Amino acid sequence: MASSRKIKVGIVSGSGLDDPDILQDRQEKFVETPYGKPSDALVTGKICGVETVLVARHGRKHSINPTEINSRANIWALKQEGCTHILATTACGSLREEIHPGDFIIPDQFLDRTTKRASTFYDGGPNSPKGVCHITMHTPFCPHTRQVLKDAMKQLGYTVHESGTVITVEGPRFSSRAESNLFRCWGADIINMTTVPEVVLAKEAGLCYAAVAMATDYDCWHDEQEAVHLEAVLKVLKENGQKAIELLKKAVEIISQKDWTNILKFYEDEVASCVLLP
Repeated sequence: MASSRKIKVGIVSGSGLDDPDILQDRQEKFVETPYGKPSDALVTGKICGVETVLVARHGRKHSINPTEINSRANIWALKQEGCTHILATTACGSLREEIHPGDFIIPDQFLDRTTKRASTFYDGGPNSPKGVCHITMHTPFCPHTRQVLKDAMKQLGYTVHESGTVITVEGPRFSSRAESNLFRCWGADIINMTTVPEVVLAKEAGLCYAAVAMATDYDCWHDEQEAVHLEAVLKVLKENGQKAIELLKKAVEIISQKDWTNILKFYEDEVASCVLLP
């Protein structure tokens, strides 16, 4: 059953998926937010008849390194455009033997190893929301939207790992071998440079956020595989880019067929309950 509340899907595209041509009737829109400019123009259009807004996380020319991504502006802009959902794509390294380069993963938990990033909208600035938000992070990714991604994967016949813990590091460098092995001991399944604070900010904004990660390498822990390097990462992304596009299209189609009214209200109420006003 379609939702009684209007649905609009935001897409935050990561490395290897910065081309907005997946949208029909596409138009570009440059916006400002209280937190500055997003990474690039918002590209509006439709997928399967559903209004969709895309922003390239690193800019379409991949000119923004992970630390400098203005995640607050990206998420705020999508919320301001009326998005109810965010589908995020991200490249990642595999920290597990069974997660092979080219596989898709739908993370359900994260570990945060970033150190330099603004991770809340409630920063006390003149244009920020009032109060202090102590957002709950027990379930950081929307389970309902994650299920949509699982269903889309199965319909398309893709290899998918239906859960996993992603560790987000500051970057832009790759891990040392010692770090890679440490992260494995901590329980991380995949590693990237962008999920945090993006998922946290989406939670503060009351959005249904889920991410799909594509493994491109084995980081540098694996004794029998070459250590991660940029050329290998880009090769896997190029080979699997079309699969990611088809996945997003199918996911948007499935989202449009569900009633999200109560789920969206739950997230909005959750945010309200986490804000302490002065």
